[in-house]
Amino acid sequence: MNIAVTGLNATDNPGPGVPVIRSILASPEFKGNVIGLAYDSLEPGIYMEKVARKSYIIPYPSGGLEALFNRMAQIQSREHIDVIIPTLDSELYGFVKLSDKLKGLGIRMFVPTIEQLNLRGKDKLFDFCSSHDIKVPENILVSSVQDLYGIPKRFSYPVVVKGLFYDASVAHNFNDVMAAFDRLRLKWGLPIIIQQFVSGDEFNVAALGDGSGSAVGAVAMRKLYITDKGKGWAGVTVDDKALIGLARKTIEKLRWRSGIELEFVKTKDTGEYYLLEINPRFPAWVYLATAAGQNLPYALVKLALGESVQPFSAYEVGKIFVRYSWDLITTMSQFEKLAVAGEL
Repeated sequence: MNIAVTGLNATDNPGPGVPVIRSILASPEFKGNVIGLAYDSLEPGIYMEKVARKSYIIPYPSGGLEALFNRMAQIQSREHIDVIIPTLDSELYGFVKLSDKLKGLGIRMFVPTIEQLNLRGKDKLFDFCSSHDIKVPENILVSSVQDLYGIPKRFSYPVVVKGLFYDASVAHNFNDVMAAFDRLRLKWGLPIIIQQFVSGDEFNVAALGDGSGSAVGAVAMRKLYITDKGKGWAGVTVDDKALIGLARKTIEKLRWRSGIELEFVKTKDTGEYYLLEINPRFPAWVYLATAAGQNLPYALVKLALGESVQPFSAYEVGKIFVRYSWDLITTMSQFEKLAVAGEL
């Protein structure tokens, strides 16, 4: 079996690729190889030992569907990939649109539909949650500087400024909003989302939807340490039936098909959960779910291959992950091989 995984950018804003690969390799059932698919020759996951047997450079999503398909066809002629797991938000639309053509090459995926991707989008989240009685912070979409002047009519500061695909920052005044707007507009395009700030403890749920409305598994985690980019750098699995229930309800309403991460905040005064974001793939902390007893990435591999999967019923509470930095050493010849030939 050959499984290809994207998202090897294990930096201070890590992609999910490396923990997804670690999860697959941790399964005693897995017999095969893992191939890494990277966008940049300096993605750390390429050089990590015992992660990907071989890595290939693929074109950025902005390069278009034809470039991606041609590159995957080239790689497939050499590697005979059985399953691809795309792990980054910005690439999902491309892989989903190419799913039939990739299947024709013998490559299977277990990905959401375009409709599902659109329903959970940051610009559609408020409407989706409101229609299904799920608490969510209010938001407005802004496409110009002029739109920003309407913020005080809707919200009081602070507010959260979010890019369409990634990135968010808390703005405490209008100048903060302007700076964040310019940065996110240049990086991710328009519109930008201005979201009501809800104070409380942050909780995340990693889950896997089977496409029919059921969750194969779901693991809840409370963030213990958060970076200045808002990323959880440490977290602990928790037992909260209300939180898991909300996650399962969201998956049911979306009829979600693939890995998913749901980000919540629990208010300090009322203890209510607000759904902040739905990420259409496994999170970078998904290996914690594997360590707690739910190997969601390997379950996704089995679903992609058309195999039946027994739903997970429980997981170990009190498991903690702590992320860390580690200097990888390689050689200039290895780097040049990857940069020139596009493979290592």
